[in-house]
Amino acid sequence: MTSLFTRRRLLRGLTAATAATVLATTLAACGGESDAATTTDTAGTVTVGRLSNGAAQETPIKVSEVKSISARLPEAVRQRGTLVIGSGTLPSGAPPLGFTGSDQKTLTGSEVDLARLVAAVLGLKPEVKRFTWENLFVGIDSGKVDVGFSNITDTEERKRKYEFASYRKDDLAFETPKSATWTFDGDYRVLAGKTVSVGAGTNQERILLEWKRKLEQDGEKLTVKYFQDSNSTYLALGSGKIDAYFGPNPNLAYHATQTASTPHPTRIAGQFSGAGETLQGLIAATAKKGSGLAQPLADAINHLIANGQYAAWLKAWHLSGEALPKSEVNPPGLPLDNS
Repeated sequence: MTSLFTRRRLLRGLTAATAATVLATTLAACGGESDAATTTDTAGTVTVGRLSNGAAQETPIKVSEVKSISARLPEAVRQRGTLVIGSGTLPSGAPPLGFTGSDQKTLTGSEVDLARLVAAVLGLKPEVKRFTWENLFVGIDSGKVDVGFSNITDTEERKRKYEFASYRKDDLAFETPKSATWTFDGDYRVLAGKTVSVGAGTNQERILLEWKRKLEQDGEKLTVKYFQDSNSTYLALGSGKIDAYFGPNPNLAYHATQTASTPHPTRIAGQFSGAGETLQGLIAATAKKGSGLAQPLADAINHLIANGQYAAWLKAWHLSGEALPKSEVNPPGLPLDNS
């Protein structure tokens, strides 16, 4: 998200097809659902932005297996021939990163599209499974998921259990009513006296709670609120029950554009790096520590960067400003002390 895509719980999405029922049942213990919808991509092509309902420009991208990279995969994954991709977007998702497509069943979004491009470079068939945010990590821990592509922030705490291959900047943002006059410029003290919503279990929650602690030491108050779904969050924002929502910039920026002609327009009132004040936050593909996946994942992403497919993917999803010059394995992440 990362961070969570948005919130801890959202309205439950639909499974992709009856054919996925058996597989979905086997994952029920950890909250997974399988996205078994078929695609019409021809060999050597991944179409990004499909079924995005206007959130992206549908773009076919040529990409094929690079055997020098796929040869570095763990033997078990290479022999299986599939890359099991976890998406923490149940129940409803969060455009443009991950959400149910216009056919009301297929998972679409920038994150899963990059995962499909990476799988193509690795010569693997992508198999996407959807989870709640919490259960995405259960899936990775249990081995039911090879890698999470779900707006997950690289943090030093998470490195205790996971290994990373970075692929996008991690910028957080405050979304406020358009009528609000305050702006967040990096100084947490502007939040004194305000009520802010955040997703539970997310990187941004850790940052916000640290600011809350510092304000309390100064004799000031910051109220943090949680909601079960995005509708509840935005109803609270529109009614004045909260002053802001703190979450991933792509989600909030997209939502703000969608509210422009509504009775409750919103705006982005400031941004903050997902790795703290002194370090650029990074979003990363996330695999179980010791899995041996981080390096081939990074190699595949760097191949996409070098050959232009990465830029085409970002452009299709209007995220070009979040590009990285290269993917790194386990780069510095949000410090343990959140500073």
